[in-house]
Amino acid sequence: MFSAEKRNDTFKGIIFVAIFSFAAMAISQISFIKALQLSPLIIGIVLGIIYANTLRHHIPEEWGPGITFSAKTLLRVAIVFYGFRITLHELMEVGLEGLVVSILMVATTFILGSYIGVKFFKMDKDLAFLTAAGSSVCGAAAVLATEPVVEGEDYKSAIAVSTVVLFGTIAMFLYPVLYKAGIFNMDAKTMGIYIGGTVHEVAQVVATSAGIAGPGSEMGNSAVLVKMTRVVLIAPLLLSLGFYLAKTADISTDGKKAKVGIPVFVIWFLVMILVNSFIPIPKEIISTINSVDTFLLTMAMTALGMGTYIEKFKTSGATPIYVAGIMFAWLLIGGYFITKGVSAIL
Repeated sequence: MFSAEKRNDTFKGIIFVAIFSFAAMAISQISFIKALQLSPLIIGIVLGIIYANTLRHHIPEEWGPGITFSAKTLLRVAIVFYGFRITLHELMEVGLEGLVVSILMVATTFILGSYIGVKFFKMDKDLAFLTAAGSSVCGAAAVLATEPVVEGEDYKSAIAVSTVVLFGTIAMFLYPVLYKAGIFNMDAKTMGIYIGGTVHEVAQVVATSAGIAGPGSEMGNSAVLVKMTRVVLIAPLLLSLGFYLAKTADISTDGKKAKVGIPVFVIWFLVMILVNSFIPIPKEIISTINSVDTFLLTMAMTALGMGTYIEKFKTSGATPIYVAGIMFAWLLIGGYFITKGVSAIL
């Protein structure tokens, strides 16, 4: 990929992805796009898919390794630096109630989605895991983090992200309506824990809580803190998934199990959280790191989109939507009763 004869073409591929990503970042700043809470990651994968299904034959094939590098290697780097968005102090502010709700919702949703997807809907395992990760943890970022572990094809990640966009957007509008109708009988803090524990994307959590109590409210602060706890839980989830895949790997023709990589980048993600927690780093530097990280995540998502062809969506049909819909129903209804139960006990 970076040999002397291929280096220039690889860099051209990386720059090509970066140009699309800059466009995604710019589009995300348009006022009506901001109002829809569409992150540059989502816009990036859409631009990548448009390219893949229209212009891909007009770009030199030699640029392909650069696109692959962006989708695989840059993705791991971006997930590692995602740790700078979180501190242990923030996690402690969630309290035992928020932590328990987060753990229960991540574990039950992932297991439910994976089991139903594979056993009842006969989904491809990789796609089932990716879809379950998107709903249970933190939306598109969770899909991105899970992709290197399951080593699924790019289009599967795109399908999983599309379910996050669909049901996360529904949640943004549905939760405020149900709350104002008196169906959600909770105080502000508990409602915030419920939102943070059940809504897909961080941006969608912010929008949902703002739609109920306005920006900067106690509910919103509680929701975001709980949501970040769910983000941290991607680490033990992926480590567990990596061990599971290693244990259940298929036997190859020489009688040996196929190797499945344990996600070392997840360990570094945890290390970055510790660094951010115990080393005094100026806010300006943290802000810069987070901005660069968002761009790297956008590049990874864009590159995944560039490997996604519409015809491959047809092989999966509507099954991922059904499975994601079941998980959404669990998050909405099961999450409500779990949050209420944990709140009553603790």
